[in-house]
Amino acid sequence: MSAPNDAATWVGELDRLGPLRDLRVDPAFHAARLLVTVGGTPQGQVTVPLRGGRATVAELRSALITLGSPEQVAPAPVAGAPVTVVIATRNRPESLARCLRAVLASDHPALSVVVVDNDPPDELTRDTVAAAGSPRVRYVREPRRGASVGRNRGLAEARTEIVAFTDDDTEVDPAWASRIAGAFATDPELACVSGPVLAARLGSPEERAADVALAWNKGFTPRRFTLAEPPADSPIFPFAPGLFGIGANLAVRAGAARAVGGFDEAMGPGTPTHGGEDCEFLVRMILAGHVLGYAPGAYLWHHHRPDQAALRKQMEGYAVGLGSFLAKVALSPQGRSVALRRLPAAVARLRHISDREAGAGDAMPDDADQTRNRGLLNGPRAYLRSRRAVRRAGGAVPPLIGPARAGTTAPHKILATGGHPAVTPARPQGTGGYPAVAPDRPRSTAHPAAAPGRPQDTGGYRPVPVRTGGPYGAGPARRG
Repeated sequence: MSAPNDAATWVGELDRLGPLRDLRVDPAFHAARLLVTVGGTPQGQVTVPLRGGRATVAELRSALITLGSPEQVAPAPVAGAPVTVVIATRNRPESLARCLRAVLASDHPALSVVVVDNDPPDELTRDTVAAAGSPRVRYVREPRRGASVGRNRGLAEARTEIVAFTDDDTEVDPAWASRIAGAFATDPELACVSGPVLAARLGSPEERAADVALAWNKGFTPRRFTLAEPPADSPIFPFAPGLFGIGANLAVRAGAARAVGGFDEAMGPGTPTHGGEDCEFLVRMILAGHVLGYAPGAYLWHHHRPDQAALRKQMEGYAVGLGSFLAKVALSPQGRSVALRRLPAAVARLRHISDREAGAGDAMPDDADQTRNRGLLNGPRAYLRSRRAVRRAGGAVPPLIGPARAGTTAPHKILATGGHPAVTPARPQGTGGYPAVAPDRPRSTAHPAAAPGRPQDTGGYRPVPVRTGGPYGAGPARRG
């Protein structure tokens, strides 16, 4: 029996090193999506049908077979190098409080948090930070609005070489920061790391539609991206929206991010462009000659928009953001010349996005295609207007392609020749570089025992999110 395509879905975790029991949840759920881990390291996700809120051990075993043997899963590397987590927020105190609880539950030994309050209308965000009661959390008031402004302010405030960014509508896994540090420690060439962004709730049709349409989970296979080694699965590389990850789960070496100018403050939530800032930043990092990585172990949970109006606004905002990103590429002479060679593949990619949204379920707005096309057309005008305002205010609008770093070939020349630089990129050792991060403490490479303390009311499965109640915990059902 296969799970319904659009049914109320319970979200949880199952570690294969623990005992396998029947899954029992609220009978209102007709399917369960399980993140399957091995000693805490993700192996994949499975969706199983539920009858009366129940799946048997036999049904679960049948689903797990599709993922292969747990012995094939290597433990995600961890390290204890200091990490600063930056959360840019505005006027969402309840969501921020939930996010902070998850971040502060981290197992990382040297974690600090900077909450940037963008153009606050009141003191609720400050009060939320104070209520967290942790000396590890610092509140910063930023008078200018915009997620990019907030992230840049957090980057400037950070005193650690590793800076991780997340949004106030997420809940990070307890091992998230340790695994981010582990990814940088394992590969000293990495300048930026992203990880999976998983749906925290799939109770409403809109949440399920958003999960399909946005496709934020990039899988559970580690990846590495460089100009010198273009990925075979992306004919529009490096101008590939979403290929490298999204801003809700992103970490950088601070020196490398500062050297490229940080985030473009004319883009992103809180500006006329509404989005596109994370895609543009990651593309600019690649074009600057940096190495980007994808670490499946560094995962977090995102609360998708739970109603029709919020979903419509989000999808329209992303379309405007994509149009803004494309406008910035077109405004760059070097970027434009390279991007034009990828135009046929880009058109095919837009068709793929359209098809994916069309298959996202009945909760998608009926005029999704028109909304996307309108957003793409409005994006260039929105970016030009926003860029003028940011420059007048003295904000950051870094060029898409800056001067080539010492010891590197100009990126447009690499791209023009198919991605084989004549000079191997060298890691700068000055203040704009990104020194290697070595593990602070050696860790065992064996898989740990399954995490203790999993709730027993669901047969030993860990509901997601663990800390918020609702249909995923023990409290009354609610949407967040």
